[in-house]
Amino acid sequence: MAIHIQSRGLRGLTRFLLNSSKLSYTRICSYYHQQQILKREEDNDLSPNLSPMEALHEKVMRGELVVDNHQNQVMQSLEKVYSDIKNYQPAELSVFDKWFGKEKKITAPKGLYLYGAVGGGKTMLMDIFYNCCQIDGKRRVHFNAFMQDVHARIHEVKKHVVRDHTSTKPQPFDPIRPVARSISNQSWLICFDEFQVTDIGDAMILKRLFTELFNNGVIVVATSNRAPDDLYKNGLQRSNFVPFIQVLKDHCNVLSLTSGIDYRQRTSPGKEQNFFVKTECNANAEMDKIFKFLCSMENDIIRPRTLSIMGRNVQFNKTCGQVLDCTFAELCERALGTSDYLQLSQAFHTIFIRDIPQLSLKKKSEARRFIMLIDTLYDHRVRIVVSSDAPLKSMFVADDAPSDVGDDARMLMDDLGISKGSENASANIFTGHEEMFAFDRTISRLSEMQSAEYWEMWEKQR
Repeated sequence: MAIHIQSRGLRGLTRFLLNSSKLSYTRICSYYHQQQILKREEDNDLSPNLSPMEALHEKVMRGELVVDNHQNQVMQSLEKVYSDIKNYQPAELSVFDKWFGKEKKITAPKGLYLYGAVGGGKTMLMDIFYNCCQIDGKRRVHFNAFMQDVHARIHEVKKHVVRDHTSTKPQPFDPIRPVARSISNQSWLICFDEFQVTDIGDAMILKRLFTELFNNGVIVVATSNRAPDDLYKNGLQRSNFVPFIQVLKDHCNVLSLTSGIDYRQRTSPGKEQNFFVKTECNANAEMDKIFKFLCSMENDIIRPRTLSIMGRNVQFNKTCGQVLDCTFAELCERALGTSDYLQLSQAFHTIFIRDIPQLSLKKKSEARRFIMLIDTLYDHRVRIVVSSDAPLKSMFVADDAPSDVGDDARMLMDDLGISKGSENASANIFTGHEEMFAFDRTISRLSEMQSAEYWEMWEKQR
C-alpha cells in the first residue's frame, strides 16, 4: 500500500487505514507503532554512527542530559550488547527443517533486563541504544502492546488449524511455536518498555513463548519497575509462572538503575497549565477555554463520535477532530481495556479527562484502568488536560483498603474455587497491591505530561 506518510501525517495515515483497510486492527496498530518509532529515529538529530555510550555523552555535552554515574554504568552494559550484536545474525531454519517441525536452538548474545524506580531514565537509555542499532529486524514495543499482538496472532493461528472431526482421539495443538516463529522472523532484537506481568493469561504462556523466542535467536532488552524475581508478584497461580523467571535470567543480564532520582518530576511545567485541581480553581471553565482554542485549530465541528474497536462500538459524547473531551467515568468506569486505549491514542492527539476522583483500593477496577490509560497515552505521546478532586501527589490513597473483597472479586474466587485464607486469595487481583505499586509510575508520568517538552513531542512526531 504505497501511501506517503508525509502527505497524510502518521496519525492521519493510521486513521485512514482503520477506516478503509481490510487489514486486522492489531496489524494496523503494530504498523502504526513501527512507523512512530521510525519517525522518532528520523527526528533524532544525534551524529550518525555513534555507539550508545557516545550518543549518551553527546546528549550530555549538548546540555540535554546531566551527568549521572548510575546511567553511565547502565549504558556500559548496553554498549556491550551493542558490540555483541554487531556481527550477529540468527540463522533461519531450512525449508526441510520447517517442513518437519525441527527445532533448532541458536546461541545468541545475552540481552539486558534493566529495572529500577520510576523516572530514573531506563526508557531513555534503552531508546538511545535502540536508535544506535543500525540493523534490520529490530523492534521497540511497550510490553502490553506486544502481548496484545501475541494473543491476536494466537487467535489467527487457531482459526487456520485443520482438525480431523471424524476422530474421537484428543488432537492437541500448541499455537505458541508458530507464533514465536512469526515474531522472530520479523524481529530478532526486541526492546520492551515497561516489562510487567499482571494478567494471568499472559503469565501462563510466557515461559513457552520466550523459550521459543530465545531458541530462535531473539535478543531481548527490557525495562521494568520490578526485578525479575518480583514479576507477577502475588499473582494468581504464580507457581506456574515462576519457571519463566529463570528462562529470562538465562538469556538476559539483570541490572538495577537505582539513582533515587525521578527526572520526570524535575521537568519544568509548561507555560500553559493543563492540570487543574477542582478545589483550587474553576476547573471546568479553565478546561473549556483550552478545548475551545484547540477546536479552533481542527477542521471539524464539535460532535459525538463512535469508535469501532475489536468489533465493539465505543461512543464518546464530545469530540472535535483529533481532540476528545470526556470524563473519568467515560474512560475508566466503563469496561474498557488496553485495545480501547490504544485506539484512542491513535485517533486523538489531545484528550481532556474531567472529574478524576481521589482513587483508593475501594476503586481497584477504576484505578487499574486509569493506570493502563496513562501508560498507553504516555507511550504514544498523547497530550492530556485533566481536572482532579485531589492534587497530583494525592490522587491515590493507599491506606484505606476495604476490609473485605468486593462482590465481583468474591464471585471470581467462587468461580475459581478459591477459598478465603488460601494462597490464591491473597493474589493482587483481589488485594490491589499491584495498583498501589504501579501508581508511583502513573504519578511520575503525569508530572512529565504537564511539561512543555512533552507537549512539543507531539508536534515533532506528527
